[in-house]
Amino acid sequence: MTRRYVVFAPGAFGGREAKTAHGVIGYSSDTVVAVVDPQHAGKRVRDVVPYLDSDAPIVATVRESLRFKPTSLLIGIAPPGGALPPAYRAEIIVALESGLEIVNGLHSFLNDDPEMRALADTHDSRIWDLRTPPAAPLFSGAAYDVTSRIVLMVGSDCAVGKMTAALELTRAAQAAGTAAEFIPTGQTGIAIAGWGTSVDRVIADFASGASEQLVLEGDRRINARGGILFVEGQGGIVHPGYAPVTLALLYGCAPDALVLVHLVTRTKVDGYDIPLPGYRALIRTYEGLCANVKPARVAGIALNTHGLDDAAARAAIAEARAQTGLPCDDLVRFGPDAFYAAIAPQIGKTPVRTDG
Repeated sequence: MTRRYVVFAPGAFGGREAKTAHGVIGYSSDTVVAVVDPQHAGKRVRDVVPYLDSDAPIVATVRESLRFKPTSLLIGIAPPGGALPPAYRAEIIVALESGLEIVNGLHSFLNDDPEMRALADTHDSRIWDLRTPPAAPLFSGAAYDVTSRIVLMVGSDCAVGKMTAALELTRAAQAAGTAAEFIPTGQTGIAIAGWGTSVDRVIADFASGASEQLVLEGDRRINARGGILFVEGQGGIVHPGYAPVTLALLYGCAPDALVLVHLVTRTKVDGYDIPLPGYRALIRTYEGLCANVKPARVAGIALNTHGLDDAAARAAIAEARAQTGLPCDDLVRFGPDAFYAAIAPQIGKTPVRTDG
């Protein structure tokens, strides 16, 4: 299905809470025809978020957006806890009454809302709750036999750019002539790719199994030996709230290599007064966990230098290289190709641990 999105992010489009909006505008093959945010009405997307390089107009209401002939409304925010803000209901109802599909990445499932469900049925519309997980089996070990090389993005914290790094590396690998697939593990990645599983909605015992199913599907999609699966990471191993989903991916995806992702201006765990470990400590932690089951090394560090000027960004990259001896770069600011070329020779299949 080809969509024409109106992205709904009232009062939030310019900030990180709108990361779902930003991700879909930046990476989806679907068209974004308008954004709803009364705070920035009258501007274009690029006027508010320049790196998105989009001229889509920003309007004040869903009704105003209808003149651009959207087919779907994307709820473009990802607030902590994922609840539907009560103030959003009236505008979503307008979209449903107008026959628009609702694409929802919140933890609040609109298909479970009797009023929303009834409106969708009445107006021959559809609600796609991105986070609704398919049935998942327990982890089986089948991921160990995947022929594609598996590269998992792991973060210093949540919301540091793991999905973006995976998407940029997928593009770089494909440009270099390598069969590559982006593996979506969260709501924004699913909206971009059109498939995937939001692993943070899977019952804990089955989260590794759900992660395994994703790499099995990615391997089928590549259908060629020697390809690479770039897996979108979630959370961070030192995040008190989100570490469980990080661990499920770390074991369930059975990665052959890791890419550490870090927002250089972040010094504490998001939402907690806990200092973030340094690069070497994070690398030891992630590699140590993998070593217990299926060894995987950190091949490089993808830095998010948002908020710094070019000189400060280059200094942060140089410092990370000096501390770790690994390839380091900002894949958005300076492009992914050089970084991919530096890490590609390090990405090979690694066996599961068999010694005692």
